[in-house]
Amino acid sequence: MSLLSHRLTRNHILASLPDVEYDRLRANLEHLQLAQGTLLHIAGNHIRSVYFPLSGMISLLSTTQEGKAVEVGMIGNEGVLGISAVLGIHIAPYQSVVQIPCSALRIRADKLKAEFDRGGRLHQLLLSYTHTLLTQISQSVCCNCYHTVEARLCRWLLISHDRAQTDILQLTQEFLPRTSVTAIAGKLQNAGLIRYKRGKIELLDRQRLEAVSCECYKIIRDEMSNYFAA
Repeated sequence: MSLLSHRLTRNHILASLPDVEYDRLRANLEHLQLAQGTLLHIAGNHIRSVYFPLSGMISLLSTTQEGKAVEVGMIGNEGVLGISAVLGIHIAPYQSVVQIPCSALRIRADKLKAEFDRGGRLHQLLLSYTHTLLTQISQSVCCNCYHTVEARLCRWLLISHDRAQTDILQLTQEFLPRTSVTAIAGKLQNAGLIRYKRGKIELLDRQRLEAVSCECYKIIRDEMSNYFAA
C-alpha cells in the first residue's frame, strides 16, 4: 500500500481531517525526502508549494540585505510550511530551510487554498496553526533580544526535540554565533545535560534542560498543547 493510499498519522493537520476532506487532497499530495540544507522558500519570492512535514524540521529564517540570518520559527509534523499562501499572501515572508532531514508531503498552494476556502475542518486547523506559529515567532524575537545565549540554546534544543522527535540533533549556526554555541554547548556537556561532538548534540537530561531554558520554551509548548487539544 502506498504512502498516500491510506490515512496518514504523522502530520497533525492531515491526520485530523475528516475522510472526505483528506480524500479531496490526496491526489494532489506528493511525497518527498528533503535533505538538510534544502532551500524550500526564498523570502520575497512567490510561494507555489506548501509542505506538510511528516518528520524532521524546517527552519524559518529572517534575513537582512547583507545576508545575515536569524531563526524565528521551527516547523515539524505539527504543522505546515507556506501557510501565508493559503491565507491569500503569496510572497514568502521568510527563507525556509530544512534544518533536520525531512519526509514531507508537497501540494500546490492553489490546490490547498481551494480546499481551505470550502470552510471545513482544514480551514479551522490552518487558522489555529497560524495563531500557534505567530506565537512562536513573536516569542523567538523576544527571546533573541532579552535572554542569555545559554537559555536560548536550551530553548532551541527543546523545541527541536519536540518537532524532530529524536535525541540527536544536528546543530547549525543560523540562530546563534558559532563561538557562543561552542562555549555554551561545552558547558552543558560538562554538566551532563547533553553530549556535543562535531556539530551534533545528543540530549541526555531533558528535565534539567527545561530548568535552564528561559520561560519562552514553556510559553511555546503550552500554546502548542492548546493547538493539539483544539
